Amino acid sequence: MKFGKTIKIFLIDGDPNGRMTCELSNWTGKAYKIPRIKVKECSDRADLLNTGVYLLLGRDAEGQEQVYIGEAETILKRLGQHLTQKDFWNEAVVFVSKDENLNKAHIKYLENRLYELAKTSNRYKIENSVTPTLSSISEPDRAEMEEFLENIKLLVNTLGHKVFEEKREFKSKAKQREEYFSIIAPRGAKAYGEPTSEGFVVFRGSALASTTVASFSPSLNRLRQDLLEKGIISQNGEILMLNDDYIFGSPSTAAAVVMGRNANGLIEWKLPNGRTLKGYESETESMTNAIEAPISDINC
Repeated sequence: MKFGKTIKIFLIDGDPNGRMTCELSNWTGKAYKIPRIKVKECSDRADLLNTGVYLLLGRDAEGQEQVYIGEAETILKRLGQHLTQKDFWNEAVVFVSKDENLNKAHIKYLENRLYELAKTSNRYKIENSVTPTLSSISEPDRAEMEEFLENIKLLVNTLGHKVFEEKREFKSKAKQREEYFSIIAPRGAKAYGEPTSEGFVVFRGSALASTTVASFSPSLNRLRQDLLEKGIISQNGEILMLNDDYIFGSPSTAAAVVMGRNANGLIEWKLPNGRTLKGYESETESMTNAIEAPISDINC
């Protein structure tokens, strides 16, 4: 069970695009979000001279999100070094301890765990050339660092980066499929997915139409080909298979790529009982309206 959280964000320079700190109530950690162009101005932040872990975030020439995960005994010094050593990043997210209770073993442990989480989520291209070493720490320290880690994940996501957010695993057993939307269509299309806060996710193992129709949108066809070239979709005999969960910008884009033709995802994606995504969302809207209706409008 998850509970509400209070997060305090402070704009250091009074600029929403500038430096900021981010803190959770009753937590000894502290996050900094620092634009690359503001790193040299951070000599006024004494706690950035402490040990900590950090993420360098940016995009490659094709728009793919990238991350480098590191640790340092003097965070500000290390960020300064990265200004000349790495040019892909435009923003750093740093985590330090307000009570200065993070030691070298702690941050090495956090660095390794963050690397493994980023690798598992497979959302960002990881720029680390080697896997960080997992330090050996005591059981109580490990428990404390795992709690610290959960707060790091929460704040990184809050600050706009989903590098550690897990993709929901598709449960293949038939009795567990009732909560998912599906498309079963000509030319071998058989896909499962669900709406998310980021778009519409189509689950790994879904089959896509083996061919496309002549009237297929050129932009959607390019997306399909791009996914093939990147190995996200692969040829498996006469079938095209999705090799990993993939989040499309909308249900219609997802449906079109799956079916190999232009499509309205709101009516193509259906639950096992036949209800369309449009019907499902309309039902949700009706429930919301009923909750918001004045008491006088409700017949008892």
